[in-house]
Amino acid sequence: MQHRIIVIGAGYAGASAAGRLARLLRREEVAITLVNAEPDFVERVRMHQLAAGQGLKPRPFSEMFAGTGVELRVAKVTGVDVDGKTVAVVDANGTEELAYDTLVYALGSGWNAQGVPGSAEHAYEIASRPGALRLRERLAGLDAGQTVVVVGGGLTGLEAATEIAEARPDLDVALAVRGELGDQLSPKGREHLRKVFDKLAITVHEHIAVAGVGAERVTTADGKAIPAAVTVWTAGFAVHPIAKLTTLEVTGTGQIVVDRTMRSVSHPDVYAIGDAAMVMGPGDKPLRMSCASGIPTAWQAVGAIAARLTGGKLSNAPIRYFNQCISLGRKEGLIQYVTADDRAVQAVLTGRLAAVYKELICKSAAWSVANPLLGLPARRRRVTRERAAADSAVRTPA
Repeated sequence: MQHRIIVIGAGYAGASAAGRLARLLRREEVAITLVNAEPDFVERVRMHQLAAGQGLKPRPFSEMFAGTGVELRVAKVTGVDVDGKTVAVVDANGTEELAYDTLVYALGSGWNAQGVPGSAEHAYEIASRPGALRLRERLAGLDAGQTVVVVGGGLTGLEAATEIAEARPDLDVALAVRGELGDQLSPKGREHLRKVFDKLAITVHEHIAVAGVGAERVTTADGKAIPAAVTVWTAGFAVHPIAKLTTLEVTGTGQIVVDRTMRSVSHPDVYAIGDAAMVMGPGDKPLRMSCASGIPTAWQAVGAIAARLTGGKLSNAPIRYFNQCISLGRKEGLIQYVTADDRAVQAVLTGRLAAVYKELICKSAAWSVANPLLGLPARRRRVTRERAAADSAVRTPA
C-alpha cells in the first residue's frame, strides 16, 4: 500500500513541497496529492503588478507537475480532521473526504482587515489574485486627479503605492503609515525610499492610525479625513482559519505550532509550512509571513518527511534571512541587507540594479516552484513501511 501524502495549498511553499517530495520518494511507494482551489500557480509577490494593469505569465499546475506523479486536485478545502486523518474538499462534482497518512498544511494567509470599521466593505486587497483583479478593474475606471490611498507601510504597501503611481501618474497616490516611512529600513534605505516617493509624487501620511474606511475617504484616529476614491489595504496578513478549528496546537492568531522540522508538536503526521506555521528563527524570533520564509520551510519539511519515511538523517539547518527585496515600480528598487534575524544593516542596493535584482528574485522563486528538481536525487529513497508506521504512532515534543 502506498503512503498517502496530501499537500493542501499550492502557493510558493505548498507547490514547492509537492514537487520536491515527488522527486525524493518512489512513485510506486508514495501517492502525492496536491489540493488547491485554483488550477494555476499564483505569483503572490507580483499582485501589485497585476493590480496596476500588467499582464502576468500563466503557470498552470497541469504543466508544472506533468510527469512528476503529483496528482492535482482542483478543489476548495473546507475542513481538516487531524484525528481522523482526512481532508474535506468541495469541487464542481460535490464534496469528498480525502484520507492521508501525512498531511502538509500550506493554506497560507489572506489580507487582514484588522477589524477597522468599513475596511472589509470599502477597501481593496492585493493578497489574492481575485483581490488584485478587482482592484485592477477599479483603478482602470478612475478619472485623472482622483485619489488612491494605500494603507500600510510594510513591503506590500511600499510596492503597491509605487507601482500604482508609476503606472498611473495622473492619479493622486498617497500612503498612510503608523510610523515613519520605511522605518524598518536602514538610514540609507529610508533616504532612497523618500527620493523615489518624491519622484513619483506620492503623498506620505506618517504617524497616523486609520480608524475607519468609507466609500470616499479614510478616517484617522484623531478625526482627520483623507480623501480616497480607492483605499488599498495592505496592513498585515491573517492566516487561513481552518487550522484554528481543528485540534492542532495553534497560536492565538491561528498559526500551527511546529518544531524545527516543521512538524506539528501535537500531531506528528501533520507538517505546517509557509504562513500557516509558527516557526522560530534566529534569535528565537518568529519568521515573518513572506515568500522568503515560505520556501525554506517547505524544503525543511520535505527533508524531514523523506528522512522519517526512509530512515534517513534529519536535517536541522537553521532558516535565516539575507535581505529584503522591494520593487519600487518597474524602474526602481531597493535591496535592504539584513541580519540573520531580519534586522536592517547599513548596506543597501538601490536604483535600476536593485530593480533588476528584485525581478531576478521573483523569477527564480517561480522557477524553483516549477522546477523543484535542482540538486536532488531522482527518487532514490525507498520507504521503510515499518519505520513510517511507527513514526506516525509516536508523538514527539518540539
